[in-house]
Amino acid sequence: MAWRNSGRVKVMNRRSSRMAVMAAAVLAVCSFAAVTMAQLEMDFYSKTCPNVEEIVRREMEEILRVAPTLAGPLLRLHFHDCFVRGCDASVLIDSTAGNVAEKDAKPNLTLRGFGAVQRVKDNQLPPPTANFTQLSQMFAAKGLDAKDLVVLSGGHTLGTAHCALFSDRLYNFTGLVNDGDVDPALDAAYMAKLKAKCRSLSDNTTLSEMDPGSFLTFDASYYRLVAKRRGIFHSDSALLTDPVTRAYVERQATGHFADDFFRDFADSMVKMSTIDVLTGAQGEIRNKCYAINI
Repeated sequence: MAWRNSGRVKVMNRRSSRMAVMAAAVLAVCSFAAVTMAQLEMDFYSKTCPNVEEIVRREMEEILRVAPTLAGPLLRLHFHDCFVRGCDASVLIDSTAGNVAEKDAKPNLTLRGFGAVQRVKDNQLPPPTANFTQLSQMFAAKGLDAKDLVVLSGGHTLGTAHCALFSDRLYNFTGLVNDGDVDPALDAAYMAKLKAKCRSLSDNTTLSEMDPGSFLTFDASYYRLVAKRRGIFHSDSALLTDPVTRAYVERQATGHFADDFFRDFADSMVKMSTIDVLTGAQGEIRNKCYAINI
Protein backbone atom coordinates (compact mmCIF):
# COMPACT_ATOMS: atom_id res chain seq x y z
CA MET A 1 0.00 0.00 0.00
CA ALA A 2 1.36 3.39 -0.97
CA TRP A 3 1.13 6.04 1.73
CA ARG A 4 1.04 9.61 0.48
CA ASN A 5 1.23 12.99 2.20
CA SER A 6 -1.97 14.72 1.17
CA GLY A 7 -0.74 18.13 2.29
CA ARG A 8 -2.42 20.53 4.65
CA VAL A 9 -6.17 20.20 4.86
CA LYS A 10 -8.09 23.19 6.14
CA VAL A 11 -11.30 21.35 6.93
CA MET A 12 -10.51 19.20 9.94
CA ASN A 13 -13.27 16.64 9.48
CA ARG A 14 -11.78 15.82 6.09
CA ARG A 15 -8.57 14.99 7.86
CA SER A 16 -10.55 12.75 10.20
CA SER A 17 -11.97 10.93 7.21
CA ARG A 18 -8.57 10.50 5.62
CA MET A 19 -7.03 9.08 8.79
CA ALA A 20 -9.92 6.65 9.13
CA VAL A 21 -9.64 5.73 5.47
CA MET A 22 -5.93 5.05 5.97
CA ALA A 23 -6.72 2.74 8.86
CA ALA A 24 -9.59 1.05 7.07
CA ALA A 25 -7.57 0.46 3.94
CA VAL A 26 -5.01 -1.59 5.85
CA LEU A 27 -7.81 -3.76 7.24
CA ALA A 28 -9.95 -3.98 4.12
CA VAL A 29 -7.27 -5.32 1.82
CA CYS A 30 -6.90 -8.43 4.05
CA SER A 31 -3.36 -9.26 2.91
CA PHE A 32 0.04 -8.27 4.11
CA ALA A 33 3.53 -8.61 2.85
CA ALA A 34 6.57 -8.44 5.13
CA VAL A 35 8.49 -8.81 8.33
CA THR A 36 10.80 -5.96 7.39
CA MET A 37 10.28 -2.82 5.35
CA ALA A 38 12.61 -4.21 2.68
CA GLN A 39 10.14 -7.03 2.02
CA LEU A 40 7.04 -4.88 1.70
CA GLU A 41 5.60 -4.67 -1.79
CA MET A 42 4.09 -1.28 -2.61
CA ASP A 43 1.79 -2.34 -5.46
CA PHE A 44 0.76 -5.84 -4.46
CA TYR A 45 -2.61 -5.53 -6.20
CA SER A 46 -1.39 -3.73 -9.32
CA LYS A 47 -2.55 -6.58 -11.56
CA THR A 48 -5.44 -8.19 -9.69
CA CYS A 49 -7.06 -4.95 -8.45
CA PRO A 50 -5.14 -1.90 -9.68
CA ASN A 51 -7.69 0.58 -8.29
CA VAL A 52 -7.85 -0.93 -4.80
CA GLU A 53 -6.75 2.22 -2.96
CA GLU A 54 -9.23 4.43 -4.78
CA ILE A 55 -12.02 1.91 -4.24
CA VAL A 56 -11.33 1.69 -0.49
CA ARG A 57 -11.00 5.46 -0.21
CA ARG A 58 -14.22 6.14 -2.09
CA GLU A 59 -16.25 3.62 -0.11
CA MET A 60 -14.88 4.75 3.24
CA GLU A 61 -15.50 8.41 2.48
CA GLU A 62 -19.10 7.56 1.72
CA ILE A 63 -19.43 5.53 4.92
CA LEU A 64 -18.00 8.38 6.98
CA ARG A 65 -20.19 10.90 5.22
CA VAL A 66 -23.24 8.97 6.41
CA ALA A 67 -21.79 7.95 9.81
CA PRO A 68 -19.00 10.39 10.79
CA THR A 69 -18.80 8.96 14.32
CA LEU A 70 -17.16 5.83 12.87
CA ALA A 71 -13.88 7.68 12.24
CA GLY A 72 -12.66 7.10 15.80
CA PRO A 73 -13.72 3.44 16.00
CA LEU A 74 -11.99 2.72 12.70
CA LEU A 75 -8.72 4.14 14.02
CA ARG A 76 -9.15 1.99 17.12
CA LEU A 77 -9.71 -1.08 14.96
CA HIS A 78 -6.53 -0.39 13.01
CA PHE A 79 -4.53 -0.10 16.23
CA HIS A 80 -5.97 -3.28 17.71
CA ASP A 81 -5.46 -5.19 14.48
CA CYS A 82 -1.82 -4.27 14.05
CA PHE A 83 -0.61 -4.31 17.64
CA VAL A 84 -0.85 -8.06 18.10
CA ARG A 85 0.77 -10.26 15.44
CA GLY A 86 0.49 -7.63 12.74
CA CYS A 87 -2.12 -6.10 10.44
CA ASP A 88 -3.87 -9.23 9.21
CA ALA A 89 -7.52 -8.10 9.57
CA SER A 90 -8.32 -11.25 11.51
CA VAL A 91 -10.80 -9.34 13.66
CA LEU A 92 -13.14 -9.46 10.69
CA ILE A 93 -13.41 -13.25 10.92
CA ASP A 94 -16.73 -14.50 12.29
CA SER A 95 -17.04 -17.16 14.98
CA THR A 96 -17.80 -20.71 13.94
CA ALA A 97 -19.18 -23.72 15.79
CA GLY A 98 -15.66 -24.82 16.69
CA ASN A 99 -13.96 -21.46 17.18
CA VAL A 100 -14.73 -18.26 19.06
CA ALA A 101 -13.50 -15.37 16.93
CA GLU A 102 -11.50 -12.44 18.25
CA LYS A 103 -14.39 -10.05 17.64
CA ASP A 104 -16.48 -12.03 20.14
CA ALA A 105 -13.85 -12.08 22.89
CA LYS A 106 -14.91 -10.10 25.97
CA PRO A 107 -12.37 -7.25 25.58
CA ASN A 108 -13.57 -6.65 22.03
CA LEU A 109 -17.32 -6.48 22.54
CA THR A 110 -17.36 -2.67 22.64
CA LEU A 111 -15.73 -2.30 19.24
CA ARG A 112 -17.67 -0.59 16.47
CA GLY A 113 -17.33 -0.41 12.72
CA PHE A 114 -17.30 -4.09 11.79
CA GLY A 115 -19.63 -3.34 8.91
CA ALA A 116 -16.94 -1.06 7.46
CA VAL A 117 -13.75 -2.88 8.48
CA GLN A 118 -12.33 -4.07 11.76
CA ARG A 119 -10.23 -6.11 14.07
CA VAL A 120 -8.99 -6.59 17.60
CA LYS A 121 -6.50 -8.94 19.16
CA ASP A 122 -6.70 -10.80 22.52
CA ASN A 123 -5.51 -9.48 25.86
CA GLN A 124 -2.06 -8.60 24.55
CA LEU A 125 -3.51 -5.14 23.79
CA PRO A 126 -2.53 -2.21 26.04
CA PRO A 127 -5.47 -1.74 28.44
CA PRO A 128 -6.79 1.78 29.13
CA THR A 129 -5.88 1.22 32.79
CA ALA A 130 -2.16 0.71 32.07
CA ASN A 131 0.50 2.91 33.66
CA PHE A 132 3.46 4.28 31.73
CA THR A 133 5.80 1.40 32.56
CA GLN A 134 3.29 -1.15 31.31
CA LEU A 135 2.53 0.88 28.19
CA SER A 136 6.15 1.47 27.26
CA GLN A 137 7.03 -2.21 27.75
CA MET A 138 4.14 -3.35 25.56
CA PHE A 139 5.01 -0.85 22.85
CA ALA A 140 8.71 -1.71 22.99
CA ALA A 141 7.84 -5.38 22.48
CA LYS A 142 6.35 -4.33 19.14
CA GLY A 143 9.28 -2.17 18.10
CA LEU A 144 7.51 1.06 19.03
CA ASP A 145 9.09 3.72 21.22
CA ALA A 146 7.89 6.42 23.62
CA LYS A 147 7.28 8.85 20.79
CA ASP A 148 5.07 6.33 19.00
CA LEU A 149 3.17 5.85 22.24
CA VAL A 150 2.41 9.53 22.76
CA VAL A 151 1.71 10.13 19.08
CA LEU A 152 -0.67 7.19 18.62
CA SER A 153 -2.44 8.17 21.84
CA GLY A 154 -3.42 11.28 19.91
CA GLY A 155 -5.93 9.07 18.12
CA HIS A 156 -8.10 9.60 21.21
CA THR A 157 -9.03 12.93 19.67
CA LEU A 158 -11.68 10.96 17.78
CA GLY A 159 -14.61 8.99 19.09
CA THR A 160 -16.26 8.03 22.36
CA ALA A 161 -15.59 5.63 25.23
CA HIS A 162 -17.88 3.54 27.41
CA CYS A 163 -17.99 4.68 31.02
CA ALA A 164 -16.90 1.23 32.17
CA LEU A 165 -13.45 1.82 30.66
CA PHE A 166 -12.66 4.68 33.05
CA SER A 167 -15.32 4.74 35.79
CA ASP A 168 -12.89 3.25 38.31
CA ARG A 169 -11.17 6.67 38.23
CA LEU A 170 -14.46 8.18 39.41
CA TYR A 171 -15.70 5.69 42.01
CA ASN A 172 -13.16 2.97 42.74
CA PHE A 173 -9.61 4.22 42.30
CA THR A 174 -8.20 2.41 45.34
CA GLY A 175 -10.85 -0.30 45.67
CA LEU A 176 -13.13 1.42 48.20
CA VAL A 177 -16.05 1.75 45.76
CA ASN A 178 -17.50 5.07 46.88
CA ASP A 179 -17.96 8.61 45.57
CA GLY A 180 -14.81 9.80 47.29
CA ASP A 181 -12.54 7.09 45.91
CA VAL A 182 -11.33 9.14 42.93
CA ASP A 183 -8.16 9.42 40.87
CA PRO A 184 -6.25 12.52 42.05
CA ALA A 185 -4.60 12.76 38.64
CA LEU A 186 -7.93 13.88 37.13
CA ASP A 187 -8.85 17.56 37.05
CA ALA A 188 -11.64 18.10 39.61
CA ALA A 189 -13.94 20.05 37.28
CA TYR A 190 -13.56 17.47 34.52
CA MET A 191 -14.20 14.68 37.00
CA ALA A 192 -17.48 16.31 38.02
CA LYS A 193 -18.59 16.40 34.38
CA LEU A 194 -17.71 12.74 33.91
CA LYS A 195 -19.60 11.78 37.06
CA ALA A 196 -22.66 13.66 35.82
CA LYS A 197 -22.64 11.45 32.74
CA CYS A 198 -21.37 8.17 34.23
CA ARG A 199 -23.57 7.74 37.28
CA SER A 200 -22.13 4.53 38.67
CA LEU A 201 -19.28 2.06 38.52
CA SER A 202 -21.55 -0.48 36.85
CA ASP A 203 -22.56 1.75 33.93
CA ASN A 204 -21.43 -0.12 30.83
CA THR A 205 -23.69 1.48 28.24
CA THR A 206 -23.22 5.25 28.46
CA LEU A 207 -20.73 6.84 26.09
CA SER A 208 -18.52 9.85 26.75
CA GLU A 209 -16.61 11.91 24.20
CA MET A 210 -12.87 11.30 24.52
CA ASP A 211 -12.10 14.81 23.22
CA PRO A 212 -15.15 16.86 24.28
CA GLY A 213 -16.25 19.36 21.65
CA SER A 214 -13.90 17.93 19.04
CA PHE A 215 -14.61 14.20 19.01
CA LEU A 216 -15.50 14.20 15.30
CA THR A 217 -12.40 16.16 14.26
CA PHE A 218 -8.89 14.79 13.85
CA ASP A 219 -6.75 17.52 15.40
CA ALA A 220 -4.23 18.07 18.20
CA SER A 221 -6.74 19.29 20.79
CA TYR A 222 -6.39 15.99 22.69
CA TYR A 223 -3.01 17.14 23.97
CA ARG A 224 -4.46 20.33 25.45
CA LEU A 225 -6.86 18.17 27.45
CA VAL A 226 -4.12 15.84 28.66
CA ALA A 227 -1.94 18.80 29.69
CA LYS A 228 -4.88 20.06 31.78
CA ARG A 229 -5.23 16.62 33.44
CA ARG A 230 -8.39 15.93 31.46
CA GLY A 231 -7.35 12.76 29.65
CA ILE A 232 -10.19 10.28 30.05
CA PHE A 233 -8.12 7.09 30.48
CA HIS A 234 -5.41 6.08 32.93
CA SER A 235 -3.18 5.70 29.88
CA ASP A 236 -3.80 9.34 28.91
CA SER A 237 -2.74 10.59 32.32
CA ALA A 238 0.26 8.29 32.21
CA LEU A 239 1.72 10.40 29.39
CA LEU A 240 2.43 13.13 31.95
CA THR A 241 4.55 10.82 34.13
CA ASP A 242 7.42 10.41 31.67
CA PRO A 243 9.68 13.30 30.58
CA VAL A 244 9.69 12.33 26.88
CA THR A 245 5.94 11.91 26.47
CA ARG A 246 5.17 14.85 28.77
CA ALA A 247 7.37 17.13 26.66
CA TYR A 248 5.50 16.08 23.52
CA VAL A 249 2.13 16.65 25.18
CA GLU A 250 3.11 20.10 26.41
CA ARG A 251 4.53 21.12 23.04
CA GLN A 252 1.38 20.08 21.21
CA ALA A 253 -0.78 21.70 23.89
CA THR A 254 0.51 25.12 22.78
CA GLY A 255 -1.47 24.71 19.56
CA HIS A 256 1.44 25.78 17.36
CA PHE A 257 2.71 22.42 16.16
CA ALA A 258 -0.34 20.55 14.86
CA ASP A 259 1.27 19.92 11.47
CA ASP A 260 4.11 18.12 13.24
CA PHE A 261 1.57 15.89 14.97
CA PHE A 262 -0.16 15.04 11.69
CA ARG A 263 3.17 13.99 10.16
CA ASP A 264 4.19 12.08 13.29
CA PHE A 265 0.86 10.27 13.40
CA ALA A 266 1.13 9.16 9.80
CA ASP A 267 4.69 7.94 10.42
CA SER A 268 3.71 5.99 13.53
CA MET A 269 0.69 4.46 11.78
CA VAL A 270 2.91 3.21 8.98
CA LYS A 271 5.47 1.95 11.50
CA MET A 272 2.76 0.08 13.39
CA SER A 273 1.43 -1.43 10.18
CA THR A 274 4.73 -3.27 9.68
CA ILE A 275 4.49 -5.23 12.94
CA ASP A 276 4.84 -8.98 12.34
CA VAL A 277 3.75 -8.80 8.71
CA LEU A 278 3.45 -12.20 7.02
CA THR A 279 5.48 -12.97 3.90
CA GLY A 280 5.76 -15.57 1.19
CA ALA A 281 3.66 -18.65 1.88
CA GLN A 282 2.79 -17.52 5.41
CA GLY A 283 -0.88 -16.85 6.04
CA GLU A 284 -3.40 -16.46 3.26
CA ILE A 285 -5.25 -13.82 1.26
CA ARG A 286 -8.86 -14.41 2.28
CA ASN A 287 -11.48 -14.54 -0.46
CA LYS A 288 -14.02 -13.27 2.07
CA CYS A 289 -12.71 -11.04 4.84
CA TYR A 290 -15.02 -12.61 7.44
CA ALA A 291 -14.02 -16.25 6.84
CA ILE A 292 -10.88 -18.36 6.53
CA ASN A 293 -10.47 -19.88 3.06
CA ILE A 294 -11.70 -23.46 2.76
